[in-house]
Amino acid sequence: MISIETIQIKPIHKYTNEEQKNLGEFGYVTDSKYRVSKTETKERTMIAIELIELESMIHKSYRNSEEDYERYSKIASTGYSLGAYIGRDLVGVVIAEEMQWNNTLLIWHFQVAEGWRRKSIGKQLMNELTCLAKANRIRAINLETQNTNANAISFYRKCGFEIEGVDLSYYTNNDVLDGEVAIFMKKKTG
Repeated sequence: MISIETIQIKPIHKYTNEEQKNLGEFGYVTDSKYRVSKTETKERTMIAIELIELESMIHKSYRNSEEDYERYSKIASTGYSLGAYIGRDLVGVVIAEEMQWNNTLLIWHFQVAEGWRRKSIGKQLMNELTCLAKANRIRAINLETQNTNANAISFYRKCGFEIEGVDLSYYTNNDVLDGEVAIFMKKKTG
């Protein structure tokens, strides 16, 4: 187990394709998901979110474009992005941007290298981001994930985030039917 003293969380001011390669594949594997359903009548609309076990594993991976890295690097330069380092090696990152219009931080990218997961690095990144938000009187931290990423939802809940919304057609017009729905989570900081 890595000691907390070995991990250094510090601001980053750029984020490149090379750094992403060093962190490894961006994605997740899960054996459960949150089923999202909508029931609508003339008087009421109800959206239910229920954790269910899957018959087969979901393996999801993402590939960022050069434009994504340019955007992340630009966002990192604004002062709310952090890297987790062991020695000189970047082993985790959170890219966050201040949304002045509603006094929040929006997490664009969060990742811990696969070999370093479940060693408190992600929690340390989130704790430091929360301290940074509080120090700058930012009222909340927002993020978006998928209902199929049950492990991430569980992790974010342990870090103090709550589910505050869903978008039933954020990715496509058939998100509920296709089984991948956007889940929006928020952590209030003050």
